[in-house]
Amino acid sequence: MKIALLGYGKMGRIIEQFAIDRGHEVVLKIDEFNLDQMTSENLREADVAIDFTTPDTVLRNIEACFNVGTPIIVGTTGWYGSLQEVKDKCENGNNSLLYASNFSVGVNVFFFVNKVLSKIMNRYPQYEVQVEEIHHTQKLDAPSGTAMTIAEGVIEGLERKSEWVNELMGDHNEIVPKPEQLLIESHRIENVPGTHTVIYSSEVDDIEFKHTAHSRAGFALGAVLAAEWLEGKKGFYSVKDMFDFTV
Repeated sequence: MKIALLGYGKMGRIIEQFAIDRGHEVVLKIDEFNLDQMTSENLREADVAIDFTTPDTVLRNIEACFNVGTPIIVGTTGWYGSLQEVKDKCENGNNSLLYASNFSVGVNVFFFVNKVLSKIMNRYPQYEVQVEEIHHTQKLDAPSGTAMTIAEGVIEGLERKSEWVNELMGDHNEIVPKPEQLLIESHRIENVPGTHTVIYSSEVDDIEFKHTAHSRAGFALGAVLAAEWLEGKKGFYSVKDMFDFTV
């Protein structure tokens, strides 16, 4: 495949290496210094685009790909308030998009098991639950998209929780969640690719379910796998369509 990388920072460079190793060609690399190269003509040269940019630019990039019919993989988070609008544009225009809060194989296994665990813990109301996420200080959004997906998985199975609330640790704005609210604690620490933990606590014990990323490599490989999966497909997809786990 011919791939356009929209966002050529640390993630983009790792994605490029995985793509080349898997026999693909990177035909376009866009960063803040060459935005003039983000043209319809250049996008048409690509079989698929992979976006790891920012919440401020991702919607424009999606629109640009839709305008020329280039399928797009979206790893950027922070835009999900526009999800339905983007889905409608994708389907009405017969375009192709696959998005994820996290493309890592390990994280998607975590998502699946997290839902199973929440259904089990629904039987045990003596356990309080919260989600903790730790990321590098360059991460702009809080909570992370991965943490939101985890929280939504907990809420799906746990009847005593109906919504999540977020506290960014260190900003002096303490959150005291209501009983029906699931707290997401967000921590920003230098050089941490991403750690997510679901903690069930009772008077007698704690249960911790954790995923720790050692580098960005898992996210990058997953994005390339997603591009391969989307090839030849039309429609609006999430990573759950790609990772269809069953037990």
